[in-house]
Amino acid sequence: MKTALVIGGGVAGCAASHQLMQLGGWNVTLVEAAPFLGAGLRTFHYGGHPYTFGPRHFLTQNRRVYDYMNAICPLRSCAEHQFVTYVERDNAFYNYPIHEDDIARMPDRDKIAAERQAATGVAAAKNLEEYWIGSVGRTLYEKFIDKYNKKMWLVDDNSEIDTFNWSPKGVTIKSGPRAAWDTAISAYPYAADGYNRYFDIATVGVNVLLSTRIERYDIPNRTVWIKGEKKSYDLIVSTVSPDELFERCYGELRFIGRDFHKIVFPTEHVFPEHVYFLYYANDEPFTRLVEYKKFTHHKSPTSLVGMEIPSLNGKHYPLPFKADQELARKYLELMPDNVYSVGRAGSYRYGLDVDDCLEQAMVMATQIKEGGRDYPVPLEIWR
Repeated sequence: MKTALVIGGGVAGCAASHQLMQLGGWNVTLVEAAPFLGAGLRTFHYGGHPYTFGPRHFLTQNRRVYDYMNAICPLRSCAEHQFVTYVERDNAFYNYPIHEDDIARMPDRDKIAAERQAATGVAAAKNLEEYWIGSVGRTLYEKFIDKYNKKMWLVDDNSEIDTFNWSPKGVTIKSGPRAAWDTAISAYPYAADGYNRYFDIATVGVNVLLSTRIERYDIPNRTVWIKGEKKSYDLIVSTVSPDELFERCYGELRFIGRDFHKIVFPTEHVFPEHVYFLYYANDEPFTRLVEYKKFTHHKSPTSLVGMEIPSLNGKHYPLPFKADQELARKYLELMPDNVYSVGRAGSYRYGLDVDDCLEQAMVMATQIKEGGRDYPVPLEIWR
């Protein structure tokens, strides 16, 4: 029987483990530093309220991926969810993506109209600031984008952000339905403990080592040291930052973390009916608030709201800077045959979400079954 090591027990690691077990013929070991599986997708409770570390609804345009998760963790639709942004200079809440109906009620709508008419487009944009100003004009950029992205990425100037393909909503101001992703399936598990069932089922038959760290890597030989013991494998699937596997020989990959605060309010509901997210695009330190009851349908006379503040605490978001992405590619190109680097951290891609991690695991399984790997690959899920 062939041996496989999966590094990291978040959704990417559990999905990879599940796909390997479904292939058959694999003895799989999963190593996770935390005392639990699921990472940010794990459901915990505070004041009786179920929550995850940040909102984790299941958003996808891939029916196969949706059906896979739905078969294990039955999902309910939350397609009616809305993103709303507070703009302090107008003392108003507006929909996001930016919507024509909201522009019509803005006090400076005439100025905005003139700026949109004069907008030069995005073809020559070299950074995030130029991209948005060329798309929607300076006023809308200042209202929705400028301060939000500075605090999101902990930068002083948005011209430092020299990629923007992950930020496509500015090109077209919406005029139709207000849902954030009109063509996507938006859902959340029915179960009170969210996705926890998935982690249990995905790792059936897997040798799971919790509260365990890998002490040393020899990736070219698919060898690691665990608890002082040298172990070699036929296959390694890593979900951690790729620089960790090579002793940061080219330098350290940077990430943005989160300080997460839980607040219970003495009311049954806090946000308007279909508003799940409140974004804040001003000088406040937090980026968004999330009312978990909207996802979980938990019944209680109180309501739990999560507050997220960007920080250097944790590795949650790879930086969307060309230099960092090029550094990540150099590490990924060091991966030998039968070593995969998957997930948001492993792929070093900010835009990867739960569905992408599942799709990566499925593609990996197909490549293993067919006896070859085209990786690093021209596959969109790894870009």
